Amino acid sequence: MKKKKKIPLHTQIILGLILGLIFGLVVIKTGIPNSFTLNYIKPIGTIFINGLKMIAVPLVLASLIVGVSNLGDVSKLSRIGGKTIAIYLCTTVVAISVGLGLVNIFSPGKSLPTETRENLMQLYQGDAGTKLGQASEIQEQSPLQPLVDIVPENIFAATTNNGAMLQVVFFALLVGVALLQIPKSKAEPIIAFFDGFNDVIIQIVNYIMLVAPYGVFALMASLIVEIAGNNPDSAVQLLLALLKYSLVVLGGLALMVFLVYPMILRAFTKVPYLEFFKAIRPAQLLAFTTSSSSATLPVTMKQTEEEIGVSENISSFVLPLGATVNMDGTSLYQGVAAVFIAQALGMDLSLTQQLMIVLTATLASIGSAGVPGAGLIMLIIVLESIQVPAAGIALIIAPDRILDMFRTVVNVTGDVVVTTVVASTEGELPEGLIRKANPFTANESVQEES
Repeated sequence: MKKKKKIPLHTQIILGLILGLIFGLVVIKTGIPNSFTLNYIKPIGTIFINGLKMIAVPLVLASLIVGVSNLGDVSKLSRIGGKTIAIYLCTTVVAISVGLGLVNIFSPGKSLPTETRENLMQLYQGDAGTKLGQASEIQEQSPLQPLVDIVPENIFAATTNNGAMLQVVFFALLVGVALLQIPKSKAEPIIAFFDGFNDVIIQIVNYIMLVAPYGVFALMASLIVEIAGNNPDSAVQLLLALLKYSLVVLGGLALMVFLVYPMILRAFTKVPYLEFFKAIRPAQLLAFTTSSSSATLPVTMKQTEEEIGVSENISSFVLPLGATVNMDGTSLYQGVAAVFIAQALGMDLSLTQQLMIVLTATLASIGSAGVPGAGLIMLIIVLESIQVPAAGIALIIAPDRILDMFRTVVNVTGDVVVTTVVASTEGELPEGLIRKANPFTANESVQEES
């Protein structure tokens, strides 16, 4: 009998990502019809994302009800909730400030040639118009509309819409608090039901993760083909024209991941950052390929609980909240993009206008849905607040899909960092990282071979 190590999940996902990239480039260079990739490869990725989205709402509903009801005390819930929101707001402000600092230092917009700027505006004015329409609807709403939107008029309708995740969170919080305040004998059967239901959902996550490497391959391959379109040279030219802007965004995101978050972890926890990074790799890789915090949430919760050791009480409350209100990567990008567009249009922003970016981007991040492309709509609101023509988003649409992948990684990483900090301050985090043996993440998993 011969034994060999099973390839860990994160390694399988990386392989799928690399192979998808290679496959997409081969399709572009060899002239294989794009229709083959889009009709026969892309659907596999779509099925994978749909599977993750399918369980996102039931997971949030069940885990949050169980988490809140297990806290045992409403005062503890208010303490944890206040602490969570405060830390999320602080990390968002830091992220925007990092982005503004970098974009002011390197001034990428001032190096954009006039001809390139005009070509981009013309090429993407249709997409820009669509986003403008969506943003104008948001701006016409009452200032208190976000509060109205939190309360669902029909909870069953809310649970059928991933974009209404905050409504599901609100309802689950109400149910959890109600369970704390009714007689224990009546609450226990309901808690037991949702606890069992939560375990079922986690097991379904395990099933879906079996196809993760194939889903990632399909998503990456189809993305490369779609970006290239029928003229790969034009895609390359557009990306090169905006390379400096993209590098500033990526530099800011890298500072958050490799400097700001380690400093936060070191200040408030005893978790080694390298070990922390290894523990959440599968969630980060899925965030990269799906560009959706909400779709990644089931895996984020699984890794945070099983690999880092955060208690279910904390993770089931802080992580769903983070997926809807904490967007560090998106907020940083909005700060960089707003100043870049102003620079490209020859506008100099005052200190007051840049402080307005910090305020508006922070508030916009709270209402930004954890789905691909939501950041662009929020960006228009930021631009309008500083009197920069919102049509300028046409300048940055070309690389936005790729940058969206990177900033979603930061969004998810920030969620887990804050969750770990809250767990540590509540005394619900083990001294060192724990690694439960499971067939998808444990390096020690082996299989027998004759």
